[in-house]
Amino acid sequence: MVYSFYEPAEAERSVGTFMILDHIRRAQAMDLPYVYLGYWVDGSKKMAYKARFLPQERLGPKGWDRVEA
Repeated sequence: MVYSFYEPAEAERSVGTFMILDHIRRAQAMDLPYVYLGYWVDGSKKMAYKARFLPQERLGPKGWDRVEA
């Protein structure tokens, strides 16, 4: 994922979700096996949209955990 910026007044447009969907499309076109969404902080409203993309792997204190649902 590329770190992206957008106008906070446009937050209701789900620009973060759009960026992830665009990166998924690009990764598929390049035959890449996955998209790295960058870091995610549990409880952060600004990062909550990332948790909706499943399955995913999250790095925790004991290593990587796969999250299916």
